[in-house]
Amino acid sequence: MRISDPVRPSPERLLKQVQAEENKRWGARLKIFLGYAPGVGKSYRMLDEARRRHERGEDVVVGAIQGQQSEEVKALLQKLESIPSQSEEHAALDLDAVLRRAPQVCVIDPLGAENPATSRNPHRWQDVQELLRSGISVLTSVNLLHVEEYREKVQAITGKYTIETIPKSFLLAADDIVIVDVPADLCLARSGEKLTSIGISNARERKLSELRELALLLTAEVVDAQLETYVHAHGIQPVFGTHERFLVCITPESNAKAMIQSGIRNKERFQGELYVVYVHRHGLSCEESARIENYLQAARNAGATTEILQSDDPVSAIGEFATQKRITQIFIGHGSHDNWRDRLFGDPVLRLIRGSDGIDVRVFPQ
Repeated sequence: MRISDPVRPSPERLLKQVQAEENKRWGARLKIFLGYAPGVGKSYRMLDEARRRHERGEDVVVGAIQGQQSEEVKALLQKLESIPSQSEEHAALDLDAVLRRAPQVCVIDPLGAENPATSRNPHRWQDVQELLRSGISVLTSVNLLHVEEYREKVQAITGKYTIETIPKSFLLAADDIVIVDVPADLCLARSGEKLTSIGISNARERKLSELRELALLLTAEVVDAQLETYVHAHGIQPVFGTHERFLVCITPESNAKAMIQSGIRNKERFQGELYVVYVHRHGLSCEESARIENYLQAARNAGATTEILQSDDPVSAIGEFATQKRITQIFIGHGSHDNWRDRLFGDPVLRLIRGSDGIDVRVFPQ
């Protein structure tokens, strides 16, 4: 079987298709403006889109807005209807007032805010979920620091900490995401950094560049989730995605330790997914079986998804798995020895490479 050959839809895929259709039945859309650091201009970009929609005739209201605003943001707010906050002390979204007003679009800035104790939802992103279920589309913004799964990484780079976070899964469910991307030096200039102080500026610019790279990777992951939702909603067999997915195929003879370590490095670099699989083989010695289990356990400890495949044809098994998981890169070992199976069926590495349309195959010497 070639990796590009179509396969019968699995029950899991059919379930995802139903879920994708269910997620879209409310008719509302969520658009998120993502910034890698304060000062990139995400609030302005969001409100400028709100202004354009209002001028085109859409019913747009501002439900929540940050306390500190630039003159440009204030000018945009004057052109839009705003719903007063729940209280003067907290610039909290008045969810009930927005639901009564029932606009087409509600602007909420920022997304990663905690609600007052008197609110029925502890988190603002949960308010957004209610608005979407009520058929109200939402424009909102968030900084990378406020994404729960990225908080520690951003804190390690910037030293900043927050308890106001949103789960990454919420971003993955967005219909649209816009990364507000400006060069690091411009972001520094907007924050008042003196670019002539080379030592400080260079250090901060490097940090901003690291944050920018993380934001780009997160955006790619959201786009990949959007692609997956689309293909499931339309019954399309998924082939590839924008998100990197690495598949390490191990055997007792392969240089599995080096292959797994390379997979881990690539997973961390690209914020991707890592799978480590072994195609079960009869007749292994106790030592070989223990070696395979140690490799799989090390992979699990590193956050990889592991699986033992059952098949008399390892290449076909790997091909089907790669298709189902939409793998983008395959790591496989190859030795110089010859055996009867290779002579009968052909070199497995060459078979895999020939069948891997659209998938990069990296061969490690054994």
